[in-house]
Amino acid sequence: MKKFKGRAWKFGDDISTDHIAPGRLFHLRTNLPELAKHVLEDADPDFAKKMSVGDIVVGGRNFGLGSSREHAPQIIKIAGVSAILAKSFARIFYRNSINLGLPVLICDTDKIDDGDELEIDMNAGEINDLTKEIKITFQPLPPAMLTILSDGGIINHFKKNKGFKLT
Repeated sequence: MKKFKGRAWKFGDDISTDHIAPGRLFHLRTNLPELAKHVLEDADPDFAKKMSVGDIVVGGRNFGLGSSREHAPQIIKIAGVSAILAKSFARIFYRNSINLGLPVLICDTDKIDDGDELEIDMNAGEINDLTKEIKITFQPLPPAMLTILSDGGIINHFKKNKGFKLT
């Protein structure tokens, strides 16, 4: 699995799927690239306009709570976010993210600030905050999840292997 490097965009606790994919834009769910232009708009109105491909979303506790909308993590990925770091994730959001090929990592995000330059080493279980010159560890993902992420998500994994092959 590769390393990711990008700028941190810090959000707080309880970022819901409504913050990620605003309900008032429900009509765009069949046009995900257009919906991605509004990603996290209700948490930060300027996020989609100012973020760059490869940037990293950093949350607090219970990131992705709410409805099990698969398009919430999907539009985060379409927008170009390379990973999401949070203290905890809503279970369905976490699983949907992995299945879509979007790395979601559980770690202590208190020392990360908005704008910090981060480098994530998936295999080592380390986040290097290059701005503050500190290391934050996370529990490395199981090999099966790393395989799914490496393949770009569960659908790509099935296509590549003509079924499940996680070893």
